[in-house]
Amino acid sequence: MFGYRVPAPDQAMLISGGRRGQGGAPFRVVTGHGKFVLPVFRKVRFLTLAMCEAEVAEKCVTRQGIALTVRAVIAFKVGNDTESIVNAGQRFLSDQDQMSVLTGRIFAGHLRSIIGSMTVEEIVTERQKLATEVLETSKTEMAKIGLIVDSLQIQSIDDGDTGYIEAMSAPHKAAIQRQAQIAQAKATQASVEAQQEAARNQAEYSRQTAVVQAEYSAEVDRAQAHAAQAGPLAQANAQREVLAAQTELAERRAQLRQQELVAEVVKPAEAEAERIKLLALAEAERMKIQAEAAASYDRVALDRMLIDQLPQIVKEASAGLANANVNILNGTDGLGEVAAGLVGQGLTILDSVRRNLGSPDAQNTKTDKNGAAASGGTQGHSGRVEIE
Repeated sequence: MFGYRVPAPDQAMLISGGRRGQGGAPFRVVTGHGKFVLPVFRKVRFLTLAMCEAEVAEKCVTRQGIALTVRAVIAFKVGNDTESIVNAGQRFLSDQDQMSVLTGRIFAGHLRSIIGSMTVEEIVTERQKLATEVLETSKTEMAKIGLIVDSLQIQSIDDGDTGYIEAMSAPHKAAIQRQAQIAQAKATQASVEAQQEAARNQAEYSRQTAVVQAEYSAEVDRAQAHAAQAGPLAQANAQREVLAAQTELAERRAQLRQQELVAEVVKPAEAEAERIKLLALAEAERMKIQAEAAASYDRVALDRMLIDQLPQIVKEASAGLANANVNILNGTDGLGEVAAGLVGQGLTILDSVRRNLGSPDAQNTKTDKNGAAASGGTQGHSGRVEIE
């Protein structure tokens, strides 16, 4: 739109004409937004707020009287607040390049002042301290002209041809060189030790490899020997098994033959012996039975003979009583008792003959016993019959 102006993000728009700005400034400050500006009646100028750079290369004398050339770089810009913009606008709006020139001069003066109070050793070893002191001493002056310093870097410190810094660094260089040599020696020693260790490891590896190869070779030899012996061993085992089988077969044949012999010879012989024994036992039993039968027959015959002779024996006994003097004391009862006694005597004689049947003199003494029995029987009843 005609008359509407907008500053860039890194710019401040300064509008002059009309009413004054803040603090009685001859212009108003606009940042971050646009503004309608009446043409002809208002005038617009732009002040950069971007970062600027100033370089310083200043010869300074230290407290020891040694001249040094110090090179530094200052990074600065116009402050973002309205006061800083007004101060910088009033000083650098027509020629903004002067900000770098003036800043370099300001810092050069402070460098000379601060380096003059320090030794070369402090300047060399404490550069950050030098930069901090320069910033602190220049801050007030920079604020007056609306500038702020973001950083100060000491790039180099040179003593020219005096050689002080080099001499100062000689012990350190020597120490560094010594340390470098020590480090190199240690590195060489470590390298040699590493090589020796590698050689030992290689030798150990070779030894282990040789041992393993020997073991493998021995194992292969054993396997080959075992394989070479496997055939004969298998054949021997097979022959041994055949012999064992043949032996077992022979034993079985012998057992079978023994069983056959037992069945063919021993069993029939035992059976024949048993048969003969049984026949002998049967014959003996038959003879015994025949003997017992014969003896029984003889007894029966004897018994029959005795029984047949019993009446005769009684008769003879009674005939003997006929000539005897017999007194019958109790009449008829006494006579019956005498007769019964005679019969009993005959039976006793018969029983005695039976018991003595088996004696050798049994047949020879039959008559004697019969006579004795008869005579004894006559005497057996003397209490009841009196014979004179």
